[in-house]
Amino acid sequence: MNENGLSVADATKKLEYYCSYQDRCYKEVIAKLKSLGMYQTAIDHIIDHLVAHKFLDEARFAKSFARGKHKFKHWGKHRIEQELKFREISAYNIKNALKEIETDYLSNFYNLADKKWNSITESSLQKKKQKFFDFLMRKGYETNLIYEYLQNLQ
Repeated sequence: MNENGLSVADATKKLEYYCSYQDRCYKEVIAKLKSLGMYQTAIDHIIDHLVAHKFLDEARFAKSFARGKHKFKHWGKHRIEQELKFREISAYNIKNALKEIETDYLSNFYNLADKKWNSITESSLQKKKQKFFDFLMRKGYETNLIYEYLQNLQ
């Protein structure tokens, strides 16, 4: 039992469900267990169980995170990498996750860039370029890609 009267078995079942409907990273799972009031020994036991039964897999999480954020939020490599580092994902798994988006990366960049460029209604070309550049930087795209796109506009 923990401080809230929740048994390790109950917490394990809760976390199995928590991890089964969406891939999770260790940091999220540990935070969830702490919010349930679980002690460190129980947390360690539950984490071991989740890993052993394939509910928790850092490599799978990193890959699905990268694919999802790139496909739906149109994030670039830098943004994805920063977000994965924030979630304490290993450099090895980050590198492999970024490989997941390589095939669509440039086409997604150019589609997003075209759409954004055409949507900016700024009379000053310099201000338009600045808004465009800032937007794509926040999305996590590389500066050389953005500059190359702007060069090809002329």
